[in-house]
Amino acid sequence: MPQSATKPFIDVLTGQRQTVPPLWMMRQAGRYLPEYREVRAKAGGFLDLCFNPELAAEVTLQPIRRFGFDAAIIFSDILVIPYALGREVRFEVGEGPRLEPLDDPAKVATLAAQADFGMLQPVFEALKIVRGTLDAKTALIGFCGAPWTVATYMVAGHTTPDQAPARMMAYRHPEAFSKIIDVLVENSIRYLLAQLEAGANALQIFDTWAGVLPPAEFARWSTGPTRRIVEGVRAKVPDAKIIGFPRGAGAQLPGYVEATGVNAVSMDWTAEPAFIRERVQSKVAVQGNLDPLALITGGAALDRAIDDVLSNFAQGRFIFNLGHGIQPETPIAHVEQMIKRVRG
Repeated sequence: MPQSATKPFIDVLTGQRQTVPPLWMMRQAGRYLPEYREVRAKAGGFLDLCFNPELAAEVTLQPIRRFGFDAAIIFSDILVIPYALGREVRFEVGEGPRLEPLDDPAKVATLAAQADFGMLQPVFEALKIVRGTLDAKTALIGFCGAPWTVATYMVAGHTTPDQAPARMMAYRHPEAFSKIIDVLVENSIRYLLAQLEAGANALQIFDTWAGVLPPAEFARWSTGPTRRIVEGVRAKVPDAKIIGFPRGAGAQLPGYVEATGVNAVSMDWTAEPAFIRERVQSKVAVQGNLDPLALITGGAALDRAIDDVLSNFAQGRFIFNLGHGIQPETPIAHVEQMIKRVRG
């Protein structure tokens, strides 16, 4: 039986609307699950968990066992590419990632052109383990960070409220900033292709900080690099299924979809429903966009929020998800409530 005919998630990406939309959550393997916290404590550091194939596979599978989602997403991080490029990457408890900043052209000149993909072999091994464990109906998603978003961390060395360091560097030193983007594009293509080879059925490109860019810069630093990645992957795997998530893109989503050629686009919870239906969902599948805070709230408010998402998008090609990642304090009972209502 053809693979696409057995996986509702993949069916939507190939253009087939599902009566009951497939369902998964961004960050579904994470701190809201007690079984994840146990494995995390056993692993040691965050990157230790990402680079332990057996443990990374285990936490990838935990939400599938508990909730029966239609897709698993491999447990990893968008900053493994800078790590494989030889940059210092560490995660401070309660503070997030810390990198050695590339905050001037002289430092950018030290950036390696090619990542050491031997360092990423544990990710590919984890994919193979998960693919060998999942049933035929459950899709496996590989991913990378979009060049713009990864570059924001590389330039600043940490996250900032508005990513001003990367934006200023792109204005002041566009050639140096372009070098960072070019290196990330080429290595992201190789990384995604290796994930497909290891067993991923689809890919997602996370551009978490796309929404801070004005239109011209959005086209240059978000849309353009994503288009190059999609083209590079499909030059080797023509039927690769790819989802883009330029968070906060708003009115720029139609242009992003047309320029990049993605099979689907993920929406954050601020997306205007009629605009998305008319300008985006008429062209590609859409994914989202329940507010993660509604999921924390639960009860009647959660039911209303779920019903709104379904009424807005479920008549077309649609994958139910959150508008961003699930929060650690989310009650498991509320996730169960969501699943029951979506599938009910």
